[in-house]
Formats: sequence, structure tokens, C-alpha cells
Amino acid sequence: MLNEFKAFIARGNVMDLAVGVIIGGAFGGIVRSLVDDIIMPIVGAIFGGFDFSNYFIGLSSNVNAPTLAAARQQGAVLAYGSFITVLINFMILAWIIFLMVKGVNTLQKQVEKQKKAAPEEVATPADVALLTEIRDLLAKRPAV
Repeated sequence: MLNEFKAFIARGNVMDLAVGVIIGGAFGGIVRSLVDDIIMPIVGAIFGGFDFSNYFIGLSSNVNAPTLAAARQQGAVLAYGSFITVLINFMILAWIIFLMVKGVNTLQKQVEKQKKAAPEEVATPADVALLTEIRDLLAKRPAV
């Protein structure tokens, strides 16, 4: 069983997946920072200076704090502002992945078009070349 596991891990697809997950996690951090530190402050400034992260609804009468962190200590809250931020993160990631897939598909179509435009000349097999030569010699011979 250990040998099967080693063979599974050594396959290229597993390693590609591991690299993809690691890069995806790092990329997710970049997008999260982009949204939290750049986009949301600009959106907040445009729409009157509010911060989505502190938008919440207290689910009990004990919750009366002005910030989400303090409200969570007081009781259950519905943090819809955090959800909006995560939704914006998702939309940005989905858009970037869409653009990447679209770019790869465009490159693949160009490669396919180039392959079709310039077909490779296939070398004639030796027996076919010999038969063609004999045919041509017979065609040049005067009729008897």
C-alpha cells in the first residue's frame, strides 16, 4: 500500500494540483488585501465613508456594540458586511480566473490554427516511392 501511495504522489497531476493550491492560497491573500485595503475604502469614500466590515444585525437584545468585533463578544450577530466583502473577493477571483481561462483558450485556438495552416509533409514510404518510380518509367516507355 505504501508503494501505491508513493506512485500516486509521484504522478504529475498530484504535484500540479499541490502547486496550484499553494499558489491559489497566496493569490487569494493578494485579492483579499486588494479588496480590504484598496477597493473597499474607495467604495466607502464614494458612498459616504462607511465601512462594510462593521455592518451587522444583532440577533439578540444584548448586542448594542458599534463594531462587529465588540458585537460578537456580546452575542450572535448576522455580519452581512463581512459577507459583502467576501462576495466582492469571490467576484474578483472569478473574473481573474475567467480571463485566464479565456486567454489560454485563445492561445490554444491560435496553436490549432497554425497547425492546420502548415501541415507537415509526410515522408513517402520507400515502397511507395519505388512503385511510383516504376510507374513513371513504364509511362515513358514507347507502346509496343
